[in-house]
Amino acid sequence: MDEQRLKDLIGGEYSEKFTLYKELLQEYGKMFNITSVLDDGGIFYRHFLDSIAGEEYFFGGADVAEVGSGGGFPSIPLKIIRDDLKFTLMESTGKKCAFLQTVVDKLGLNGVQVLNVRAEDAGRDERYRQKFGVCCARAVARLNVLAEYCLPFVEEGGRFIAYKGDCADEITGAKNAIKILGGEIEDIVEYNLQNCGKRTLVIVRKIAPTPFKYPRGNAKVKKNPL
Repeated sequence: MDEQRLKDLIGGEYSEKFTLYKELLQEYGKMFNITSVLDDGGIFYRHFLDSIAGEEYFFGGADVAEVGSGGGFPSIPLKIIRDDLKFTLMESTGKKCAFLQTVVDKLGLNGVQVLNVRAEDAGRDERYRQKFGVCCARAVARLNVLAEYCLPFVEEGGRFIAYKGDCADEITGAKNAIKILGGEIEDIVEYNLQNCGKRTLVIVRKIAPTPFKYPRGNAKVKKNPL
């Protein structure tokens, strides 16, 4: 990861949109329970820089599904610098969806769809199942659970990209789940960001169809994770 290059993107030609996004986060953050990190530095490093750290792993022109979008990380920062990407943001909380739509409208982002839906429901819907080149998620669940939510959206040859912290134990515990769901770990990218500690990108390639019974309902996924 070229951290200086990423900093230059945020502070350079895309600075106007990132500044507006920051202001919207600070205005709506506490009201909509989006994030507890609302200071300028925290937003820059923990949200913006961390989100675009994985941009090289998103295929050019890909249709991307994001599970548990929350405040739009990593999707919105990625969309700002990679207009070639199309995003479907999946979020189960209505207020967060309203915030995401506000951001999309005010930043004038084209090719971004916001869905108020649970991932386990959308993952069984033929309109979305195995229809995306990439599925990403950040700070949603442990990797074995997250894989069950995300891999059903990915077409064969595509990628599931998980943004995590220090997660060596999660990776070990998720290998069986990833295999069952039709994936294999392609790469593990570790990096450090100022005031954020160790960060990890887990890149999973989809090599086979996900068995039809996955994803299971939310209660089953949490009670009996793969």
